[in-house]
Amino acid sequence: MKRTRVCDLFRIDYPILQGGMLWLATAELAAAVSNAGALGMISPFAGMKRDGDPVENFQRQIAMARKLTKRPFGVNIPLDLEQSGLLIELILKEKVKIIITAAGSPHHYTEVMRKEGIKVFHVVSTVKQAESAESCKVDGLIVEGAEAGGHIGFDEIPLFSLIPQVVDAVSVPVIAAGGIADARGVVAAFALGAEGVQLGTRFVAVEENIAHPKYKESILRAQDTDTVITCRKLLPTRNLKTEFTRRLVELEGSGASADKIREFLGYRQAREAQIEGNLGNGEAYSGASAGLIKEILPAIEVIQRLVEGYQKVIKKIT
Repeated sequence: MKRTRVCDLFRIDYPILQGGMLWLATAELAAAVSNAGALGMISPFAGMKRDGDPVENFQRQIAMARKLTKRPFGVNIPLDLEQSGLLIELILKEKVKIIITAAGSPHHYTEVMRKEGIKVFHVVSTVKQAESAESCKVDGLIVEGAEAGGHIGFDEIPLFSLIPQVVDAVSVPVIAAGGIADARGVVAAFALGAEGVQLGTRFVAVEENIAHPKYKESILRAQDTDTVITCRKLLPTRNLKTEFTRRLVELEGSGASADKIREFLGYRQAREAQIEGNLGNGEAYSGASAGLIKEILPAIEVIQRLVEGYQKVIKKIT
């Protein structure tokens, strides 16, 4: 696979990142991905008990990752989390070397982290956001299109329209995220100027992911029309179509207020669906790529198929 600036910045073999899925990105998953030559990511909430402490959980996850891999791994911090400042303090204390920030302004913490030698990438969904992030000296960008699972940008710009516009506007490396599940998507993203790819939904359906079997099986059964964007009054979110999302869409269509929608969503309901398998009572995040995912594989095999498939796709089109 093509070697890019992303490989050099992260000291990895392949410019492939595992998404930092809030409840699912555990040390075990991150280590499996990193040991295969890509970049595994850890989330503060991953593997945490329902009423656990994210800071304590995060510290345990970082320690576990260091036991399971000697390769680079990163951490994912949504900056809108109540505990984001405490989590950043822990990252500095633990001397974590790679961080992906999202859902907030990168101006808040980027300078202090880069002074400590941390590589900082920020998630963006518009050209304006990309230019703003570059202005505060991030090392690179995760450019996320509307095809992505979980939270997406308010403007819902498709990835393959967004990548070239961002690449034309900034000089830092761009990693493409949203709707990529196989080598064809990787080649297409690179053709548009990306220097890496991030996969989320594809890494839900792997053996090392702690996601509930019902959630994984729902991804395997999904077809092209089986995801839906909800919560446009709060923060647009792409989910699998379930009884829960059907009721949510009906509520939104009735003109319910943002507060009513928050009340329906409840607290940590995504965990209930993704970890406990109660898909009728929580959000089952999934990208539009779910229709491409047909089997649960070891993480290393997902990466090997991306790498080997990359050259096969290149040969077909040249």
